[in-house]
Amino acid sequence: MDFSDFLKFLSCRSSVREYEEMPLEDSAIEFIISCASTAPSAGNLEAWDVVVVTDADTRLALADASFGQPHVEKSPALFVVCANYVRSMSQYGERGILYAVEDATIACTYMMLAAHARGLHSCWTGAFDEDEVREVLGLPPHIRPIAILATGHGHPPARLAERMDIGEHVHRDEW
Repeated sequence: MDFSDFLKFLSCRSSVREYEEMPLEDSAIEFIISCASTAPSAGNLEAWDVVVVTDADTRLALADASFGQPHVEKSPALFVVCANYVRSMSQYGERGILYAVEDATIACTYMMLAAHARGLHSCWTGAFDEDEVREVLGLPPHIRPIAILATGHGHPPARLAERMDIGEHVHRDEW
């Protein structure tokens, strides 16, 4: 793949909130997690963990924890990506909290792109009640849910969302 193919690959990905009731194959789940494990991380500590949720009742409970967002219930697989503070704080102290959040965020991005590479669709969900997600999944206290990545065979929007011009983001040498 050359650089223009890569930009095209990235540009045609979109958040999808409507999914077919087709379960995600175990091989797809394994591929997505394998890709996440290649993500860069602070000190190579990989301070992230993921809870893969395919159970319908648990997806419904997570949808409730996500303020009723229907795609969380309707997608056949959820990847609840979490920051593992202990893993990074063991080396970086308090700064490790930030690094764990960054590690989880990067890993989730890799998962989203891996799903896209497999011809699947996804939607990054960040709006949820952390305590409810913690309770539903039985997360230990040193684990913080960062994102819920709804994933499956979906129905992409008819047209992609317009993006800001890159000049709106870039500052050179100073603000």
